[in-house]
Amino acid sequence: MDTTLRALFREYHPAKSADLSGTPDIPKETIDGVSICGWIRSVRDSNKFAFITISDGTSQQQLQVVAEPDKIENYKDIVKQNVGAAIRVTGAIVPTPERKQPFEMQAAAIEVVGSSSPEYPLQKKGHSMEFLRTIMHLRPRTNSLGSVFRIRSLAAQLVHKFFYERGFIYVHTPIITTSDAEGAGEMFRVTTLPADNPPRADDGKADLSQDFFGKTASLTVSGQLNVEAFCLAMRNCYTFGPTFRAEKSYTPRHAAEFWMIEPEIAFADLSDDMDLAEAFVKYVTQGILAEAADDVAFLNQFVDKGLLLRLNLVARSEFARVTYTDAIEILKKSGSKFEYAAEWGVDLQTEHERYLTEVHFKKPVFVYNYPKKIKAFYMRVNDDGETVAACDMLAPGVGELVGGSQREERYDVLVDRMKELNMPLEPYAWYLDLRKYGSVPHAGFGLGFERLIMYLTGMGNIRDVLPFPRTCGSAEF
Repeated sequence: MDTTLRALFREYHPAKSADLSGTPDIPKETIDGVSICGWIRSVRDSNKFAFITISDGTSQQQLQVVAEPDKIENYKDIVKQNVGAAIRVTGAIVPTPERKQPFEMQAAAIEVVGSSSPEYPLQKKGHSMEFLRTIMHLRPRTNSLGSVFRIRSLAAQLVHKFFYERGFIYVHTPIITTSDAEGAGEMFRVTTLPADNPPRADDGKADLSQDFFGKTASLTVSGQLNVEAFCLAMRNCYTFGPTFRAEKSYTPRHAAEFWMIEPEIAFADLSDDMDLAEAFVKYVTQGILAEAADDVAFLNQFVDKGLLLRLNLVARSEFARVTYTDAIEILKKSGSKFEYAAEWGVDLQTEHERYLTEVHFKKPVFVYNYPKKIKAFYMRVNDDGETVAACDMLAPGVGELVGGSQREERYDVLVDRMKELNMPLEPYAWYLDLRKYGSVPHAGFGLGFERLIMYLTGMGNIRDVLPFPRTCGSAEF
């Protein structure tokens, strides 16, 4: 049976940490009968023997294969293969402690599984991220994007592991919804009515009674409200799934389709929520540093030279906490010239967030108790009537990473808040019911998974941490 490079290197050359410190084990003797499948990264032929570098995508590490004409029956055919060709190599793993690589494979047989043409666009040279976005079906084969998507896969597993170990219930919330959790209206409509000539009601508008659901339906912007229903029955719950925003934004941090991690905890307040968010981010970060050491080290060297330092800082720090009001005062007294003035009642800008984390506190920080007017309807109103029990986790280098709040559990206060925002009550009748039948203090947070992956990999554009990004004006592949 074929093995993988990930399994091979983990057994014989495991990285001790993301900075590759420690002395890895290497095989002490030749290991016969190993079979590896992968794609050719380079071929160097000297007539006496050839060096073939292959990668199978399971590891940042690549394997050097040594092929000799008198041992490989189809040698001439093999050395003519182009970059990108798929091959299966059978042979022996031989220790090479005196060379850069810990071991190499001496081939006994090589089979061409799939050839590659000379026009293969990923040659052995650097490629810009802009270029790679035009060949999204091939970019996972590059070193940088391979590392990103291996880290993404591992992070998703760590998300579920964190909540499972703490007894959370995993809830699959609906993708099609009739509720706007954020109240912003930036939602994709879901309809089966013909766009060019929909049936009309008496008022001339589209007759939604003839639509599939009989009413306006959209792709969800958040599963939070649905998770709250389960939280108030099963205590601690979470959802982790796709969400959508029809926001016409072209920034490197926004996408139309992305994934959200949204836990809810019952019998809990804002302090409990911040404790959970801090433990979660540390857990995932520590897991990535331990389990994806080679990938983090590569990205630290070639993508973001401050990545490793930043991840270790977050993994080991005790996060600071400061009220929004105090944060505004810190910014005003900083003496720094910000492009946007820090004023009470206005949301923090990226430059403000980075000052707080990188200059003032020099570590991650929670800013909490935000002005009511800049936050969502479901956040618990504080006793001052002007602020809500909301928090943002700010991380060095990236700014906002997590947004959370204690939810408004008081029926009358929630109704008044919705009326204040001119929100219709009828679509949220079920949500208000939760406040009538055994309501309890509860809290939760939302974390955009892609924002987390950007932080974990040092990638500066959300398009480069999504396998096939959907952004305003672009839905290719």
